[in-house]
Amino acid sequence: MTLSLSTMWAQQDRFVADMHEFAREAARLGYDAIEVSHATGAEPFARLMSFPGVPISSIHAPAPLVRDGENRANSALNLAAVDEDERRAAAAFAQRSIELTKEHGGAYVVVHLGGVGGAMFGAERELRRLYDSGTRDGERVEALRAQIIGERARQAAPWLAQAGRSLRELAGHGERLGIAIGLENRLHYHEIPQPEECRALLADYAPQVAGYWHDVGHAEVQWRLGLVDKRLWLVTNGERCIGAHLHDVDGIGDHRAPGNGDVAWDYIRDGLPAGALRVFEINQTQPAEDVARAIPFLRERGVIA
Repeated sequence: MTLSLSTMWAQQDRFVADMHEFAREAARLGYDAIEVSHATGAEPFARLMSFPGVPISSIHAPAPLVRDGENRANSALNLAAVDEDERRAAAAFAQRSIELTKEHGGAYVVVHLGGVGGAMFGAERELRRLYDSGTRDGERVEALRAQIIGERARQAAPWLAQAGRSLRELAGHGERLGIAIGLENRLHYHEIPQPEECRALLADYAPQVAGYWHDVGHAEVQWRLGLVDKRLWLVTNGERCIGAHLHDVDGIGDHRAPGNGDVAWDYIRDGLPAGALRVFEINQTQPAEDVARAIPFLRERGVIA
């Protein structure tokens, strides 16, 4: 079973200075592949790719991180934008990630398919503040949840249509190059897809062309906020799951090394297909020893073989 470490963890001065050090450290900690995060800049990306035999499993689009002619980060562009110029620009950056994945021997491109609008709903922002302050239920919390769900439902149709258009373009480009698209569940409720949307979006594609990518932390946070049952993702899309981002959650803070949070891993163990790629998406604040311990931690829980 391939175990991949995301360059999310490489956002540290010692690695940004020389990504060859990251490649060596990933291997030393027990990982046999690397996923390139969409937060990896062009120069670190180029340096990483010059490492002899660098084992790239996947690229998280749109990588590398660059800015467009309007000084927008490519990761800020919305693949579901109703502004067609923005959608096309976002698709072009994602297509470039597909080409780079092929060039460097990877097999998957992880895609954020955009959102209903360009920013988190104000009601979700308030709901998160309440959660962090210790308020997890009550009339105000229930009202905010209803507002979030209703606001998205009222606005979603044109954005979902554009998301579907982008997926068609990316899946077609990936199929021509032999690269599978992984459609990831997202951290915020306005983002695309929700579980049933994911199933509908993927229905027209063979699994080797486009599949579901399960992010453990994203599912956990939305569940803790009372918005989406975390189990519903794999119940609905588990048969189409081609990869996963594995990280732990503390409160509603994600990207902790597995073992540094309180995720209950049983549903991940039971729902992830054996052949789905396991990518450890751990942030740069986590100590190296915890990044290493994440492997035996998840092996003991049956999430990895």
